Amino acid sequence: MPRCIIPSFRAVIPGFHTVIPGLTRDLLWTILFALFLTTSPFAAQQAADIVDRANNLYREGRYKQAVILYRKALDRGADPVAVSFNIANSYYQTEQYAEAAASYRKAVDYSNGKFAPALFNMASVFYRLKQYPECVAAYHRALKLDPENVSAWLFLGEAYSRTGDKVGALRAIEKAFQLDKTDVSIVYQLSEANIAMDDFESAIAVIREGYAAHPEETDFLIYLGDVYRLKKDYGLSAGAYREALSIHSDDVATMYKLADVLVEDEKPFVAMDVLTNILSIKPDFGDAAIFLGNLAYDAHFWERSESAYEMAAKSGSVEAVYGFKNLAFEARGQKRNDEALRLLEKARGFYPDDQTIEAEILELRDGP
Repeated sequence: MPRCIIPSFRAVIPGFHTVIPGLTRDLLWTILFALFLTTSPFAAQQAADIVDRANNLYREGRYKQAVILYRKALDRGADPVAVSFNIANSYYQTEQYAEAAASYRKAVDYSNGKFAPALFNMASVFYRLKQYPECVAAYHRALKLDPENVSAWLFLGEAYSRTGDKVGALRAIEKAFQLDKTDVSIVYQLSEANIAMDDFESAIAVIREGYAAHPEETDFLIYLGDVYRLKKDYGLSAGAYREALSIHSDDVATMYKLADVLVEDEKPFVAMDVLTNILSIKPDFGDAAIFLGNLAYDAHFWERSESAYEMAAKSGSVEAVYGFKNLAFEARGQKRNDEALRLLEKARGFYPDDQTIEAEILELRDGP
């Protein structure tokens, strides 16, 4: 299903490529940094040794100490692009985002704007600083250097969405989809972008294309049902849910969605049958029991309603108490006080601490 994209962080240190755990996506780079040879081979070797020590500190998570050595290496003639980038990475890891952005900018400037990893990371920092227009600008600069970077187009789409630019978000995600139609998650994201534009037909077309390419991804059918429901096309929504259930017949979550949309389509009796089927598979599905009880109550199917509320109470649903009290109220309206008392006493058996039930019981017993 659709998920939020958080721009990932690329940590690239000389001769070593790091994937930071827990972040959304990793962009793989094949850039190896070199040290600039300055006044002498000895000075160059000194700078290289300092960078190696700094890298070890970085890998150990000792980022503040790493920054000190990286700066010393820079003074000794190390590659300013690589070292500025690594300093920025260290600041990033300690969540000093403003300092990280400044160091990434130095790496970009030292490379004459040609070092894409620094631009991507700078965009990620801007995102975390909630400076979304700057984030968008940085991604655009980076994508000029690496236009086939699928992840970056997705991150750009998310940044656009944060600025409220739905069109920009849609165009960025469309580009990602054009580059990689095998990624199921992009199908969901592109559909969401179309829905944000109230373009349900395009969203539906994308989902159908995704399902045709990935028939094993049956969640597409459920999502299709959700989109049709948003479009208020309840018949097609129910059809999509039923198609999903033809593959996974015991999926009670989808069955519940089907019952819900059937009610919106003014087919409560069919919905009751679906809910009854749910409870035969999962008797402790409290929400389904409450739903069935309420529908049966509205239809004046008192026994069926009571049975459903009893199942809900056994599952621990606190809402069942209102169902019993409603049934008791209905019985009192029909001058069937004995029946009302029976229902309230049954409710008290499930909810012995509910003082409102006790009060209603006393009122019935003390009444005329």
